[in-house]
Amino acid sequence: MSADGSCVRWFDGLRSPDVASVGGKNASLGELYSALAAKGIRVPNGFAVTADAYRRLLTEAGSWAELHRLLDGLDKSDVCDLARRADAARGIVYRASGSAWLRHAVCEAYRRLERQYGDRVAVAVRSSATAEDLPTASFAGQHESYLNVRGAAGVYDACRRCMASIFTDRAIAYRIDNGFDHFKIGLSVGIMKMVAADRASSGVMFTLDTESGFRDVVLVTGVYGIGENIVQGRADPDEFYVHKPTFEQGYRTVLRRSLGRKQLRMVYGGRRGGGTRNLRTGRAEREKFCISDAEVLELAGAAIAIERHYSDLAGHPVPMDIEWAKDADDGLLYIVQARPETVASRRSQTTVETYTLKAKGPILVTGRAIGERIGQGAARVVASLHDLQTFRAGEVLVADTTSPDWEPVMKTAAAIVTNRGGRTCHAAIVARELGVPAVVGAAGATAALTTGRTVTVSCAEGDAGHVYDGRLDFAVTKTPLDTIGRPQTHIMTNLGDPDLAFATAMLPNDGVGLARLEFIISEHIGIHPMALVHPERVSERDRKRIERLTRGFVDGAEYFVERLAEGVGTIASAFYPKPVIVRLSDFKTNEYRSLCGGIAFEALEANPMLGFRGASRYAHPAYAEGFALECQALARVRRDMGLTNLKIMVPFCRRIDEARLVLGEMAKHGLARGEAGLEIYVMCEIPNNVIQIDAFAELFDGFSIGSNDLTQLTLGVDRDSEVVAFDFDERDPGMLEMFRLTVAGAHRHGRHVGICGEAPANYPDIARYLVGLGIDSISVNPASLIGMFRTAAAAERAGAGITQAAE
Repeated sequence: MSADGSCVRWFDGLRSPDVASVGGKNASLGELYSALAAKGIRVPNGFAVTADAYRRLLTEAGSWAELHRLLDGLDKSDVCDLARRADAARGIVYRASGSAWLRHAVCEAYRRLERQYGDRVAVAVRSSATAEDLPTASFAGQHESYLNVRGAAGVYDACRRCMASIFTDRAIAYRIDNGFDHFKIGLSVGIMKMVAADRASSGVMFTLDTESGFRDVVLVTGVYGIGENIVQGRADPDEFYVHKPTFEQGYRTVLRRSLGRKQLRMVYGGRRGGGTRNLRTGRAEREKFCISDAEVLELAGAAIAIERHYSDLAGHPVPMDIEWAKDADDGLLYIVQARPETVASRRSQTTVETYTLKAKGPILVTGRAIGERIGQGAARVVASLHDLQTFRAGEVLVADTTSPDWEPVMKTAAAIVTNRGGRTCHAAIVARELGVPAVVGAAGATAALTTGRTVTVSCAEGDAGHVYDGRLDFAVTKTPLDTIGRPQTHIMTNLGDPDLAFATAMLPNDGVGLARLEFIISEHIGIHPMALVHPERVSERDRKRIERLTRGFVDGAEYFVERLAEGVGTIASAFYPKPVIVRLSDFKTNEYRSLCGGIAFEALEANPMLGFRGASRYAHPAYAEGFALECQALARVRRDMGLTNLKIMVPFCRRIDEARLVLGEMAKHGLARGEAGLEIYVMCEIPNNVIQIDAFAELFDGFSIGSNDLTQLTLGVDRDSEVVAFDFDERDPGMLEMFRLTVAGAHRHGRHVGICGEAPANYPDIARYLVGLGIDSISVNPASLIGMFRTAAAAERAGAGITQAAE
């Protein structure tokens, strides 16, 4: 009971320290309602039935001894016995809660809520255990919730069923696994006015990236209708990212968007309190986002404020898991739950664990990767709770979707694959908590992955999760961070896939030395830029594909600019404020021809490697309009997103006159060198770049050695030819002299100089040589980062020793 003897406490009288009285969920709602309204955060009003009321009910009914007999010594691995005892325990609690004083208290409180919101106001009735929504354990989905409950009698009955749900099978198993005593935990019930989201939208947001644990973003997910479909995995949500550091500097831009399938809309069952039901969403709804950018930004602002409010004793923000809903009647956004995030935020910050797939095979299905691990085993298709009895530890669980009742089996799976669901669905939440790799939203998985078929489930290849046929080799590397030396030479990474950005940024690094636009254009856009400017010039087949991909955009140009800006912005935000050097597009004509519509704009060249590529394209009439779109996207990243750590690099620039022409073209499109601190680098990959390095240094702020092309052109070896591959060697004395001349020439003018080829990773002696020359940075693929830190640190120590000995 509360201090005044009441079994009911209203939100405006609750704060975070009241967990023991009303559980984590209700204490958090009270904190939000009481403390954050002044910051514009809206929380519907409501009240809580206290955990002391739960305990009093069981004491008055003499139920404790019965419950001890049922649960003491329970073997949770005996699933049938667990179900039998749990059902009996729920019956005991439900009968004990049939008290006149509880009925009176709940009905009176509900009538007060009716006076505020209207007769028969719809409410959500939710369980809130005293060990729930803690920083160390979420208890997500363990207890029951009831939505769209109307009328005093209905609310009272829902309260009783919530109390009984403290002994669901899954809750009992969860407490045993996490070391909680069944009888030291009390259950409070929260009754809150429902937001009319059934005719609008709702969702879940996190103040970090749930897969990598990256802290500098807010992830907002949403669907049409009531948000329960997200958690249950029945609808794949829209996803949005907002970058926290630049948001707090005043920039108001959505970093990245992903359109979900949003297959279902959960709506109220009826005015008489008929619960909820699901409706199919129409094509027009599925093809547009369920909330606007302005609403995403409002939610992100609320999430940041909530995270800051829940700072720990040292003042560090606590990552939060927050539910939101939009009210169709007033058009406003409401926060309906907030709790500490308990998985990604608790990952080790002292050890780097990396999974790497060492072979590839046929891909059976693809979906959203949950976690960054790899698992393999025989598939087991599970269609119902009954099928779980056949599941064996170490198999791959394949299902349409999962539910909390499945958790005892899910924890024994080698991996999990579902037809439906986004990264905040039940399967994703549980898989993250258990450390089990999962691929969710893999349409057709239950048909493609037949029971008994051996598969490899890979979540180590970015945002997309792949299920491969057969058992493929993979490696797991664990590296203590305190064993990695930090040299003076900057060790940067090469990166082209935005889906890998957040995870890669968590590795030791000094920024991105080479971010390639080609991957973003080919994988995230898929259309030749000129085909988007002039769709009338492409084939009918390609024109239809372009119309399909660009649906919802003003035109093809806006599609290209937005998608490219999102991809580049994701990489720049992941490493912010470290430098991110983005190389302008360097497709060869044969590569451009492979893009949708590319045949209409690209000539056939005998040797594309030495043809119409790099800087020669940018001011040329055949591509100038496409280059303008590239510039607009990069300008948007710096200007609108506030990611001024972005530097730009010009590739394959043959001559000084060409360099001036390109710089002038860039300035026309909002990328003037020096403006707003913009630095422009040039690739040093043509012998003329080395020969005329003094002249190039007058025009550019830095150089990056492209060892592949520079070796090709210095030694006269076609790097695409297998016949003369034996002559391609970056260690040739002529190449070493090229490296020396480049470093010396750049430093002669005070220019930054780095290398972005893989030669230093492939040949440690080249890395040592470059460090000895005093190169400013070495940029390698993510898998080579840790090794390069060690190599460079050792080379610097050896160099220092030689210098000291000479002195």
